[in-house]
Amino acid sequence: MNLVRTLAAAAAVMTLTACASTATGGGGGLDYNATPNYGTVSLNGGFTPDPYIVNVLAGGNLSAANMSSSCRGMITSAPDVRLNFNAGSLPLIISVAANSDTTLVVNGPDGAWYCDDDGGANGLNPALRFNNAQSGRYEIWVGTYSSGAAQPAQLTISEIYSQ
Repeated sequence: MNLVRTLAAAAAVMTLTACASTATGGGGGLDYNATPNYGTVSLNGGFTPDPYIVNVLAGGNLSAANMSSSCRGMITSAPDVRLNFNAGSLPLIISVAANSDTTLVVNGPDGAWYCDDDGGANGLNPALRFNNAQSGRYEIWVGTYSSGAAQPAQLTISEIYSQ
């Protein structure tokens, strides 16, 4: 239980980085309307089980820095996961667990881009916390910090927990 509290506290102090671009068809080579690499998930506030986990391969051949200088990592053109979310009263926490250095890029329902590199657990995992989560579509990319082979990772979607 202490680990969960520690992770929740770390996520609470982490701030979101909204990338400058609010492109409506994709930017920097990203296509958020493309079919997601690992499918579409539909969740309502209070969903169970929490966390919801999707196994992915992180990485790609596009630089997330093309979106904004605050974004990091190598990602694919298509999102890895599309989340259709009906928000409740709890925050939405999107995080990644991997044995390699991973990054996270999210296009939110507001059209803004959110990025994180090392804001999650274990120093090399990313996490984004939306304290006042909006209902709508979240396009999610899981990247690797460096170019190279795709790396196994777990994308975690939660209202109470981050990796």
